[in-house]
Amino acid sequence: MSDRFRNSASPRVSIVIPALNEAACLGRTLRQLTLLDPPAKEVLVVDGGSEDETVATAKRHSELFSSLTGVQVISSPKRGRSVQMNYGSSLATGEILCFLHADTWIPDDLVAVIESTLADGTVACGGFISVMTGPQRTHWGLSLVNYLKTYCFPLLLKPHLFFRGWRLLVGDQVMFCRRSDFWDCGGFNDRLPIMEDGDLSLRLLPKGRIRLVNRIVQTSDRRASRWGAVKAIAIYAYIGISWAIGVDANFLKRFYRDVR
Repeated sequence: MSDRFRNSASPRVSIVIPALNEAACLGRTLRQLTLLDPPAKEVLVVDGGSEDETVATAKRHSELFSSLTGVQVISSPKRGRSVQMNYGSSLATGEILCFLHADTWIPDDLVAVIESTLADGTVACGGFISVMTGPQRTHWGLSLVNYLKTYCFPLLLKPHLFFRGWRLLVGDQVMFCRRSDFWDCGGFNDRLPIMEDGDLSLRLLPKGRIRLVNRIVQTSDRRASRWGAVKAIAIYAYIGISWAIGVDANFLKRFYRDVR
């Protein structure tokens, strides 16, 4: 194991959850985090001005955590996923940052997987295989496309970076990296209203390879169930390709907002 991360009884992973009107999903996500073995060092729920019961839900569930895991419910000074995740990261004390969406559910050994992955000093950032699922069905086709895009987009659009170890990770894949590397590359780009996660994976590449861990997380299918699988695949492919070739992120955000 690398000297950068040797086994220790002290938790090292800070989990940052950006939230905006996520009361329907957040409770389940927080309950799962109470089962982590080993536990996280802390969980930071960063609210962007929710108008539902998100904050109340977070505070209520924070009482379920053991004394080993500190839980903070934070109000971000500005709304926006990049802004909220950067703000949470600025308050985090763990050596490793893990960015978790409020509608994504993780395995109990999440912390152990993260620490084991970053024990390899040649790896700068990692993420999981995201399976999109809901109460009625699992979207295997859309999940497969999401998996393949991790490799195919870099290979087809920026092959020189693919062979240096770039993999396109997005937020549903529960991205994680060392806190020092995160701030060395400037954190998330606050000016990007969309694809801030893919941008981060690209800017972390000088620190080491980007790795897709061979484990799954489950993400809510609330958008896919509304759009349908074919439309969802088309929307995500259009946004990903457009971003990779340099289309303005504000235009893509407006497009994404309008098609919802």
